[in-house]
Amino acid sequence: RVPLLQAAGKKKSLNLLPLNEAELEEQFVRGDGPGGQATNKTNNCVVLKHIPSGIVVKCHQTRSVEQNRKLARGILQEKVDLFYKGEESDVFKEKKESERKKREKKRRAKENLERKKRLKEMQELDKN
Repeated sequence: RVPLLQAAGKKKSLNLLPLNEAELEEQFVRGDGPGGQATNKTNNCVVLKHIPSGIVVKCHQTRSVEQNRKLARGILQEKVDLFYKGEESDVFKEKKESERKKREKKRRAKENLERKKRLKEMQELDKN
């Protein structure tokens, strides 16, 4: 189920399972990564844990604690939805659809490249 949870945090789904605030454990910790003094001195990284499923989300995308709280809840909601619904989840379906579109785009680009290559070869033969 771990690869399933990696699909979360990408899209906005409407049909997600609701989160109960009583089932959440929230911490504010110092973030990591680039940012120097602004990152090292402030506790604006949010760590959210959904107690029944054991899913933990760490969010440090902005400098604002409130924005990070909101983003963390959104990501956690998607991961909890994936955890309980599995392949029936809208998040999973969106991820599969985007992968299919990406493969299709790659296939078309490859076909176009082959077409151009053949055209160039035919032009070379016509010149000779």
